[in-house]
Amino acid sequence: MLNKERAGDIFDRVRKYSTADEVEVLFYGGTSALTRFANNTIHQNVAEENYGVSVRTAFDGRTARATTNKFDEESLRRVVQASEALARVQQPDPDLLPMPDAGEGARATQSLPSRYFEHTAAITPEHRADSVGKIVNIATKHKLTAAGIFSTAESIEGIFNSHGLSDWHTQTSSEISITMLAADSSGWQKTNSPDVANLNAQAPAETAAKKALDSAHPEEIPAGKYTVILEPAAVLDMVGFMFFDFGGLSILDQRSFLNNRVGTKLFGDNINISDDVVHPLQSGAPFDGEGVRRQRVSLVENGMVKRLVYARATAEKMKNSEYKDKLGIIEPTGHGFPIPNEMGEAPMNIVFAAPKDPRTIDQMVASTEHGVLVTRLWYIREVDPYEKILTGMTRDGTFYVQDGKIRHGIRNFRFNESLIHMLSNVEEMGTPVRASGEESFDMVVPAMKVKEFNFTEVTKF
Repeated sequence: MLNKERAGDIFDRVRKYSTADEVEVLFYGGTSALTRFANNTIHQNVAEENYGVSVRTAFDGRTARATTNKFDEESLRRVVQASEALARVQQPDPDLLPMPDAGEGARATQSLPSRYFEHTAAITPEHRADSVGKIVNIATKHKLTAAGIFSTAESIEGIFNSHGLSDWHTQTSSEISITMLAADSSGWQKTNSPDVANLNAQAPAETAAKKALDSAHPEEIPAGKYTVILEPAAVLDMVGFMFFDFGGLSILDQRSFLNNRVGTKLFGDNINISDDVVHPLQSGAPFDGEGVRRQRVSLVENGMVKRLVYARATAEKMKNSEYKDKLGIIEPTGHGFPIPNEMGEAPMNIVFAAPKDPRTIDQMVASTEHGVLVTRLWYIREVDPYEKILTGMTRDGTFYVQDGKIRHGIRNFRFNESLIHMLSNVEEMGTPVRASGEESFDMVVPAMKVKEFNFTEVTKF
């Protein structure tokens, strides 16, 4: 695997070929492997190793980037030439800052838990096949059909620039996704972790199978507003639609649902959200696309929107804007994307705080007189960006709850629901867990019991 020492040598060669005022090189890539199965049979096993460098050069307020995955002398020379040629024809950017130096990049350094596990990197196709075999055995036992994936990877992220900044991150990852299919029902579970030892293929397989069996012969109930119990994957795929609005540039561009709402109480008292890269259930590099170390930022406290995150240039621009006295602390927080970009920054290590009285899903069901239990959501789209109204559908395990018990599976619903309304009506929450979905990035989120969740239409499946 590409290491920091070799990357430093590549950077030195890139810098030698450059005539720019400033040079920055991002390193990315790694090895990945995936075993895919369907119809209770493995049908694909793939593995890949690839590394790339992304070279940004800057001349007097002009900057551009070019990339390559070849590290020979001619390829490095050509990628530098491409970056410089592109930079020279750009319009000067008055907001472009000099690249950070090592001191600026290292500020707010936090101790990051290890996210590289040798036994994860060493997983073989035979190991993944053995786990898939256990999943298929569970499917066969219940007369179901299993499909899904088991993937593992080891990856690197690095940054070097001509002001002496250098930083490096290595990480492993592993993921299992399982769908169990019956004649007229299905069940699903997904789990991932940097440490494959945290994954147990049999547990999510049994859960997915139970959901498929328990939701068989789904009945139709009318659309309307229900108390809904959202499992963590469903919560994640909903709330993920709002976090790009917590970037400072989205406020300046007036494309955020937080415009005129920072410092106001927007959600329920029980909603507390931070961005925290060092949280033990999180993953990812401790630095951003410019090499600035990520800070922990408290985004929402007791329902009030408290802070935004900022890239370096956004923070400088915000300090001179009409919003400067309305947004609280304005400073670079280490959440910028590689320059140039149109997005600016966003919090990507979301952690919901644990409630004072966490409840299990079973306890949420037991306290519900009349409601719906949702395993996960899909095909989610934004309807109203400012009110954050989303539409989508339930999937792979939707149940009717009555008098504190799960009664039977139901046909899936389409929903139209505002995230603001949803997070203002959370009656109970579980202990936050590392969750994976299909519509958003991984987060640490709880299951939620929400009142008056708006289902607008019943599907035919």
